[in-house]
Amino acid sequence: MRFDPDKYHRRSVRLKGYDYSQPGAYFVTICTRARECLFGHVVNGEMRLNPLGKMAAACWQAIPHHFPRVVLDEAIVMPNHIHGIIVIQGRGEASAVPLHVSKEQPKSDASPLQRCPNGTQPGSLSATVQNFKSISTRKMNAARGMLGMPLWQRGFYEHVIRNEEELRAIREYILCNPARWNEDENNPSLLNPGR
Repeated sequence: MRFDPDKYHRRSVRLKGYDYSQPGAYFVTICTRARECLFGHVVNGEMRLNPLGKMAAACWQAIPHHFPRVVLDEAIVMPNHIHGIIVIQGRGEASAVPLHVSKEQPKSDASPLQRCPNGTQPGSLSATVQNFKSISTRKMNAARGMLGMPLWQRGFYEHVIRNEEELRAIREYILCNPARWNEDENNPSLLNPGR
């Protein structure tokens, strides 16, 4: 059987021509591989993180320590995915958006990203998410004794937040996500009703 590049080509959902390293607010969703519920459970509309979920949350909160231009806004670790708002600031300018930032200063274990002609641009949204996925995978796999195993699905969902109204709506969506878990498209029990 011959390889069909049109059938297996992964189409990007990114905006064509948009510079994802420019200042702005971005809503991202990152799912575990096969949407495996690794991070805890939703109980009575509240997310209860297990140790891996707490590690995922800590790795998320550490993003600004690896990327000085990044500030984090609302985020939630769900059983099999993370929703969060990443704000990339301009060089030397403050964000006009009130944000939540961790005060902890963990040692950076980020891998340096070199500029490649066709690769990920350093300081971009993709570089930030790739770094988060790499660091969190190493830490969580070490904790569960599964070195080298994929933890996250390829890619991630992103949405450029264009105004304050969108920002408020996305913040509310993130905060209410546990209460809506029974209707969430990432909930495996909706895909496999017998579970």
